[in-house]
Amino acid sequence: MAKVNKIKGVIGILTGGGDVPGLNPAIRAVTIRALREGYKVIGLRKGWGGVVDMQRKPKVDEGEHYIELNEDIVNKAGRTGGTFLHSTRTRPSHIPKDRVPDHLKEQYTDEVNDLTPEVLKNLDYLGIDYLIPIGGDDTISYGVRLYQEGVNVVAIPKTMDNDVPGTDYCIGFSTCITRTIMMTNILRTSAGSHERFLVLEVFGRYAGFTAMLPTMAGAANRCVIPEHKFDIEHLTELLTEDRKKNPSNYSVVLVSEGAMFKGGEMVFENSQKDMYGHAKLGGIGDLVSQRVKEISPKFNKGRKVNVINQKLGYLVRGGDPDSIDSIVPMAYGNLALDLILQGVHGRLVVLQNGRYDNLPIEVVTSNTKKVNVDKHYNIERLRPYYKSFEMKPLFLMTSEF
Repeated sequence: MAKVNKIKGVIGILTGGGDVPGLNPAIRAVTIRALREGYKVIGLRKGWGGVVDMQRKPKVDEGEHYIELNEDIVNKAGRTGGTFLHSTRTRPSHIPKDRVPDHLKEQYTDEVNDLTPEVLKNLDYLGIDYLIPIGGDDTISYGVRLYQEGVNVVAIPKTMDNDVPGTDYCIGFSTCITRTIMMTNILRTSAGSHERFLVLEVFGRYAGFTAMLPTMAGAANRCVIPEHKFDIEHLTELLTEDRKKNPSNYSVVLVSEGAMFKGGEMVFENSQKDMYGHAKLGGIGDLVSQRVKEISPKFNKGRKVNVINQKLGYLVRGGDPDSIDSIVPMAYGNLALDLILQGVHGRLVVLQNGRYDNLPIEVVTSNTKKVNVDKHYNIERLRPYYKSFEMKPLFLMTSEF
């Protein structure tokens, strides 16, 4: 009689929110380990969107919504950036009426609809025993909802902003910092050639880690972050002083996309919001550039200082992962499988003080993670501040609560 290998269970994995380098290595790590432990792995496409849009009909082609993963598929993608499963910012508990799938329109007719019952049915239809969402606090917050509904969830933190609560590190952050430093150094040659201010807008909606770390590493003279509203005249004065001290007669400031002028609010591209209530940020770098140029004569003997203004944007989230974003996702994926093999769920895999661990998944919705201005940011000098580096974690600003 032929020997039949019985599958231990089915693991679903998805990526939600913005793409970052390191997602494919995480998917690969989960898949390779899971297959070798006797599990079947299903990749859910387009984040939570793929789970929402399924029809649960055997004769309907659901290939755009999910795919069974094997070693060949994940090995080909595992060294590359982005996510081959694709991603959206879908929030199943808040689906606008015009985004409800066609086959559900008669059933869900409110302006905003909670399609969680359909998600639960679809996960059950696929036979998923464990679910691994990889994402930021928005994606994982819906994972919390599913865990409360009885789904066995183990989450992996991802976001280049590095602001998921509970963990020192989120997939994508190191590559973002590496790219920011590299591109700042590329652009500084033009700034020096023309003796200008260099103003670079970087990611960071609510947390300024992506501006702080490159500045601390010497890529910029100053940085402005969401956690502290800044005075534009003071920034201009500092940049002018930095420019005068520089033999090449230029200076550099990194501007978090969520940074705000004193007395002002965040700058948005338009009024449209995604399903998580976030309007698209964009434009603070342009405004800073305009204002420092206008104000510069006050501190530069009556002469204007011209500006090179660049929004780094998707340039820092594209391309292949760096070494840290190749190693940490591998470890996170295996940590998630460790928990599944132990029958543990409702957890978030984390890095704390240089050691891998896990925490209750609810930490994502019960706290926020931002730069501790009192400890790490000098509001007079508009740059990072540290008393001592001894016994600090790798990226210095930790998961403080």
